[in-house]
Amino acid sequence: MRAFRTGLVLLTAAVTLVATGLPAAACDRDEKPQAPSARVKGAPGAVKNVQAVGNLPDAAGAISLNFLSIGRRDVMVVSGEFGLKSYDLANPAAPKLLGTLSLPGLWETEDTEVDAERNLVFLSRDPRAFGGTTHTGESGIYVVDVSRPEKPTILSYVKVPAGHTTSCVDGCRYLWTGGPAKADNMPADWGGRPIWVTDVRNPRKPVVNPNPIELARNDGKTDYVHDVQVDAEGVAWVSGRGGVRGYWTNGMHRDPVAGGFRLATAQKPIPYAGGGISETAAPSKFMHNSLRPLGPRGRFGQLLYATEESFVDGCAGDGVLTISSLDGSYGGEGWRSTPDKPFRLKTVGTWGVAGQEGSDPTSADCSAHYFDLRGNVLVQSFYEQGTRFLDVSDPTNPTQIAYFRPADAAAWAPYFHRGYVYVADNARGVDILKLQA
Repeated sequence: MRAFRTGLVLLTAAVTLVATGLPAAACDRDEKPQAPSARVKGAPGAVKNVQAVGNLPDAAGAISLNFLSIGRRDVMVVSGEFGLKSYDLANPAAPKLLGTLSLPGLWETEDTEVDAERNLVFLSRDPRAFGGTTHTGESGIYVVDVSRPEKPTILSYVKVPAGHTTSCVDGCRYLWTGGPAKADNMPADWGGRPIWVTDVRNPRKPVVNPNPIELARNDGKTDYVHDVQVDAEGVAWVSGRGGVRGYWTNGMHRDPVAGGFRLATAQKPIPYAGGGISETAAPSKFMHNSLRPLGPRGRFGQLLYATEESFVDGCAGDGVLTISSLDGSYGGEGWRSTPDKPFRLKTVGTWGVAGQEGSDPTSADCSAHYFDLRGNVLVQSFYEQGTRFLDVSDPTNPTQIAYFRPADAAAWAPYFHRGYVYVADNARGVDILKLQA
């Protein structure tokens, strides 16, 4: 079996492929093979309070997906090892394939972003794409025009020193690209790639700033930035090794680190809040992705939801969902953290899939991955352990209310969309789910 590395191994394990030949989990740092899970083709899975209404097997190799309104059409774009596919969602339970941009061997396109105003898709090329390696492989960004979804077209491609994920900031006028592990020509003391900023105001001629940002994120050490998610208020939350830190990318704001007020830009963002996640909640210190829901502050203040992606031998110690309070981090504390004087956010709650109802006890893969949130319901992918629905109305006690775990699950990312949940499953393609009341 051929081995892929897809995210980050933070402790001792790496991953191998399941019998389908698709990656079973995400790792990055080591290439030590892990014994494949004992999974029998055709074996029953586990389902509760979820109706599976559809599946797109032609999207096998899927890693991420997103949605656009193009004219009067509701369009879903799916990125993965095949490149990019577009689907018409006129019948949301049975999407119809519209067009394909064939890029076989593309990697990794996690959290693929779209520009809803210009009908653009930004595909991130990891240095491991097309047979490359983190040591010397080429990374960059494909800007794809999907205004005619029947014919996705590459407008431009630009080389970028990072390439694991690419995210829109400042209204998709700029892109922030980070990860994975550092290249051989990068500073020896870096633990991974930080962020490079690309100006895509002219999508046919992207301009990459040669000077990276989000340095010294791990108690003063420049380290692996995994992903960026922008909340409804415009704060860009940067997740990676060392925790989660939020930035303003436009507008006038007080800079809690440098002092005074200034104009925030994508090239020179202003710190907002955040910092390291407590090692008692996330021992690996590697935070994969995050989200800050807006709304009235509860007794814990503003909350930050984040995924720890981590793999260890067995399953019980794999990465979990963490919920932390941002209180005490608005003064730049997360930017002044050092090994001698570390700053950590207060943990409010955690949830892991190992041993939970509906889990597969034969699987050694229990790490958390991407999630989505609507109100008090959080839906999250756990690779071989499938898709889990949690009630997070009490953030100190997230409670599972439903699950969908096919026997051949390789769930990477779930998305709420118009009453359904669409799951990018690397083995199965796209599963279309309906949460039962």
